[in-house]
This record gives sequence, structure tokens and C-alpha cells, in this order.
Amino acid sequence: MVLRKLRLEDEQAYLTMVAASRSLHHPWTSPPADQAGFRALMERGAVGDFVSLAGWRAADNTLVAIVNLSQIARGGFQSCYCGFYANAATAGQGLTREALELSIRYAFSHEGLHRVEANVQPNNTASLALVRRIGFRHEGFSPRYLHVDGAWRDHERFAITADDWRSVEE
Repeated sequence: MVLRKLRLEDEQAYLTMVAASRSLHHPWTSPPADQAGFRALMERGAVGDFVSLAGWRAADNTLVAIVNLSQIARGGFQSCYCGFYANAATAGQGLTREALELSIRYAFSHEGLHRVEANVQPNNTASLALVRRIGFRHEGFSPRYLHVDGAWRDHERFAITADDWRSVEE
């Protein structure tokens, strides 16, 4: 697995992945699906409180997952939100897990963050299992938390701290 920031030259691979993965993503997330949306995603990364990371399968350079670290807060908080979506063609192979683990490591080691929060819709069993598997702690339930796919959706709230992560890695 190779993890790196999403780049402008990744546009075609990104848009192809999103188009082929619509049924996997719906109704959990609505990633940008056209050139304008991709460019807006890239522009968000230029602000400094958002990083879009791309996980690539090293053997064939296939884009397997996107992990977005958003609303990166500094100062006494040192925290961010984490959202992710997979390539349907590679789902179920452990590659999204690997990309998410590398992204969490990036958040703590490169960004110097203390806490990463992930919010997952209660019926998204695959993502719930994934965040639990890599060590996120369940913190609560947030009714009508995020507006996704045209409706306010409930979410389960999870978080992991740098200290929690170090104990998982050991």
C-alpha cells in the first residue's frame, strides 16, 4: 500500500473509482463525482484544515480508498474528523483498512494531532466494523448529525487518540 496526498493528476483514477463505486457509497457518503467536484476537493486541501489522502495498491497502482482528514483544529485541541470511502472493485480485501490505518498514523505522526473522530451511520455495518477493528472507541450517538444524500442522518460517534493508537500498534 502506498499512501499519499491526493493530487490533481489523480483526477481520472478518482472519478473512475467513484463512478464504479456508487452502489457501495450510497447512502453513506456522496463523494465528488465530476471534474468540478474533484477540483473543489483539491482546493479544500489548499486551505490547511483539510487533507485528502489516497491509498494505492502498490502491485498495480490501483486507487483503493480515500481518507479525508477534515476540520483540522490546532492549539489545545489538535483534532480532526475522518471520513473514508473505498473502491468497490477492491472492497473486502483489507485494503481500505490498511489505507485507514496509514492515514491515522499520518494524522498522529505527520500532522501532530492528538485525536481523530469518525462518525458512521448506524446501518453502515462495514464501516462500523472497520473503525472498531482498528481501535476507535465508541463515544456516543448523534441524532440527525450530518446532512448526507438529501437527509439529516443519525451517526455513531467514534474517536481514537494518539495514545490509544500507540497501544494498538504495539
